[in-house]
Amino acid sequence: MVKKFTFKPSTASNLYISVKPLLLIIMIISMLFLSACNIGLSKSSAEHIEKSVVYAEKKEIDPAFLMQNLAIVSVGDSLTQGVGDSTGKGGYVPYTETLLEKERGIGDASFANYGVRGNRSDQLLKKLKTEEVKASIAEADLVLVTIGGNDIMKVVRENFTALNLQAFAQQKKTYEKNLQDVLQTIKEYNPRVKIGLIGLYNPFLTWFSDIREIDEIMSDWNQTSKTMLSQYSNTFFVDVDDIFQTEGENLLYTDYFHPNDQGYEKMGNRIYEVVKERALTDILLEKSMDS
Repeated sequence: MVKKFTFKPSTASNLYISVKPLLLIIMIISMLFLSACNIGLSKSSAEHIEKSVVYAEKKEIDPAFLMQNLAIVSVGDSLTQGVGDSTGKGGYVPYTETLLEKERGIGDASFANYGVRGNRSDQLLKKLKTEEVKASIAEADLVLVTIGGNDIMKVVRENFTALNLQAFAQQKKTYEKNLQDVLQTIKEYNPRVKIGLIGLYNPFLTWFSDIREIDEIMSDWNQTSKTMLSQYSNTFFVDVDDIFQTEGENLLYTDYFHPNDQGYEKMGNRIYEVVKERALTDILLEKSMDS
């Protein structure tokens, strides 16, 4: 049976519209289906946006939260080799290594130690050109250098009976040129590597505390090193001279020249502090971007 609905518009004649119940049901179902689809699409879009936001947040996570291993190369003289260290583990190295590995985001801080007792700056330059050291630096995140002490001692030995400031000034020019070559060589092997130069300290303070010229020489050479470093990116200076000027605290080995265990521990702590302040964040950021 067909039902008739009668409308009486004021400006038109009577219009009769017949609608089958089945057609009406189909239209209602279709409308409900389309509404459900729209809701589904909206939900899908919302999920997509949410995932995109989460992904963006992950991309902006501090790289220090991502576990990274560090490759560190130590080069230089007896301070890197660890002369005076009763444990034989490499002077300042194990102390710096332990502190770095406690940092959030660092897994293993691996050190390759190429320190050689008695090395001057010209001898360090030759050491850098060996294939083993060259390969290690090429893969390193950080290079730590101790050099200059034996350059000064060369002047002391050659002019022992007639020491004068002019002799130190002449040797300093040679040291300055060698240090420049050392930095350039390291940068050639690895342009992105960070370089830390550990400064000189006055080992004669205990015996010759009244000879202020020695302090002046050390300060002058340290300033020369800082000036040279300022010409290169990703470099920093680690000042340790003040550590060994503490009165009433014996930080020197029995030879009264090299640090003892306590001296190396304080050096290692200072090196860690400066590395953390000047280089660590950049190293972790670069490694996270490369991974």
